[in-house]
Amino acid sequence: MRTDLEIHWEIPPTPPGPLGRLERFMGPGKSRSESVVELVGAGGCAVLLAAGVWSSGIHRDWSALQSAVVVLIGLDLLGGILTNATNSAKRWYHRRDPGARRARLLFVGAHVLHLAAMGLVVLDGDRGWTLGNTALLLLAAVAVEFTPLHLKRPAAMALYSAVVVVGLFWLPVPSALAWFGPLFFLKLLVCHLVPEAPMERRRNA
Repeated sequence: MRTDLEIHWEIPPTPPGPLGRLERFMGPGKSRSESVVELVGAGGCAVLLAAGVWSSGIHRDWSALQSAVVVLIGLDLLGGILTNATNSAKRWYHRRDPGARRARLLFVGAHVLHLAAMGLVVLDGDRGWTLGNTALLLLAAVAVEFTPLHLKRPAAMALYSAVVVVGLFWLPVPSALAWFGPLFFLKLLVCHLVPEAPMERRRNA
């Protein structure tokens, strides 16, 4: 077992203004190594995703707007999965503060826009898909958020598995877009809503 690691919940100060708001949105105190993993990991996965979508040929049927939506959402999901899994994000969004729960749920709620963009723009106005996934997202997020702390991780995994299966069989998309549901719900239900102890190297090590 590593002995040079310890838990740090202390949130470092952030500057005022837009830069401080950005730091708080991403998670204050992000280490250089976390940033490197985010950039390399998200970049590598983005290349794989782009190659897969391109090889499918589905992009030939998309308008410029549809292509832009897919690119932006893909980048957001890949980057967001890694960002929300960092120590800095866990420390910030799961801090002991009455406003932390509201911040977590608002973050999740804002992603209804992703579903609207995919369903109404990329999937040519598929309201059933949009409303179905919105209901899954909000119900699962509330369930994870109000599950007792010691059960949040397995509850989130169970709900994540359930919504992915529902999406694959009852809310299907073209095969070249099958990545959306698993990545979308991974980012929000598992990476964002599940608290994890922010482990860091001992500061005097």
